[in-house]
Amino acid sequence: MESMVLTPRLACLASLVPQNARLADVGTDHGKLPISLLLAGKITAAIGSDIREGPLAHAARNAAEHSVALSLRLAAGLDAVQPEECDTVSIAGMGGQTIAEILQAAPWCAQGRHLLLLQPMTMVYELRQWLWANGYEITRETVCREDRRRYVILSVRGGAEEKQLPLWQCAFSPALLQADGAQDYLRVLLTREQRALDGMERASELEASRIEAQRRLVMQMKQALEGLQ
Repeated sequence: MESMVLTPRLACLASLVPQNARLADVGTDHGKLPISLLLAGKITAAIGSDIREGPLAHAARNAAEHSVALSLRLAAGLDAVQPEECDTVSIAGMGGQTIAEILQAAPWCAQGRHLLLLQPMTMVYELRQWLWANGYEITRETVCREDRRRYVILSVRGGAEEKQLPLWQCAFSPALLQADGAQDYLRVLLTREQRALDGMERASELEASRIEAQRRLVMQMKQALEGLQ
């Protein structure tokens, strides 16, 4: 029998799922997140969605071995999930652009009736920019660490005012600045962005507007860090 012990990243995500939630887990893979939550009695129902048959078959075996009811759907994103079937949606382990595309294809997520737990692996700035532009509110950000890498999990709801912001203003949210571990996370980001700025300033062929946007991003991060100290 396969263990349902979660990695630190997924354990952090699981901790954000409300008690008695009805969960739709997108990209469920082997179903460990919903199965572990069902075993703990934290959720009342779960759907696992994935685009690959092999992982879904594995998830079905895991659910059967652990005697839990997990509804599995072979589909892209939320294409096979109806809004009334869940109140919480988790999307983890994907790039920010892919997460945005999944939400774009499921406009009911923007109505504000569902809690969205989003854990992007890449393109975090771009995901925040898309969320704000499409009327989503980032109510909370949670910083977690797995091995040597830090991740953020965005707790999001629709139904907010749309905000058009340049990408450099989307490097962090007000919610992130309230998170435990925000200072260390921003330090890592600032080191990376300062290195990028240094390289851009040495490359004379780059447009001045791109360099100026990077300067603004770095300055904004420095100011945010000063405010956290």
